[in-house]
Amino acid sequence: MRRTHIPPFTGMRIDYEGISRPTGPSPDETLDDLQLDGLRLIQKKEGFRLGMDSVLLADFADIRKGDWVADFGTGTGALPLLLKGRKKGSRFFAFEIQPELAETAARTMLLNHMEEQAEIYAEDAGNAAEILPMNSLDAIICNPPYGEPGRAMLNPTENRSVSRHQKEDTLQRYLAAAYRLLKGRGKISLVYPAPRMLRLMELMHGAHVEPKRFRLVYPYADKPANLVLVEGVKDAKATLHPMPPLIVFEQNGTLTNELKSVYHMK
Repeated sequence: MRRTHIPPFTGMRIDYEGISRPTGPSPDETLDDLQLDGLRLIQKKEGFRLGMDSVLLADFADIRKGDWVADFGTGTGALPLLLKGRKKGSRFFAFEIQPELAETAARTMLLNHMEEQAEIYAEDAGNAAEILPMNSLDAIICNPPYGEPGRAMLNPTENRSVSRHQKEDTLQRYLAAAYRLLKGRGKISLVYPAPRMLRLMELMHGAHVEPKRFRLVYPYADKPANLVLVEGVKDAKATLHPMPPLIVFEQNGTLTNELKSVYHMK
């Protein structure tokens, strides 16, 4: 299938030629081995860091090996790495509103020799449809800010606050951009707090990326779900397909076998 040409310098694309290939982290950073195909992630010591939600999302997303994928809110580039390690996707377009984190994500891509596969944009993901061509993507993956304005205590560091706390229209703008960018029947996969699942699905329905598949995540079998993984399909019919629940911990506090499988643990 012929691919739409992506303009080489649109929006706030990070230019790899202006960045030296890193050999290690800066003093305010860590270099973490993802234990996945030799991939390594640069992270800020005091910033928002890779959590289980992103790992679960990368595992849940139904993305084929040759797909073109956008990551809405990439942070330091964890999700493109997690997808690459799972042989999901061939080209990645990662959006990060915080320029410092976007630059770190670019260094992460260079460190893992992914500069030919991944483009990093220091840009609000809600503006992605102004940068990439319409109907050009097979899939979008998104670990959006969870905090609701006026209802959650802001984090003490700025990049943690921006990463975790959404504006009033953040999700609406992300979903509107997703609709414009996805091909027909293209998919968007999100992770979100389970208590707000209904609101997320309402917004997806309103944006015409219909929720089709979802999975609730429970910390323990006898505790309420705290996360939900949801897949929406562009212009699909309104039919939901629940998946079996995902339990994180056994009663003794060890990871369940399924979680070990998600993390590729023996």
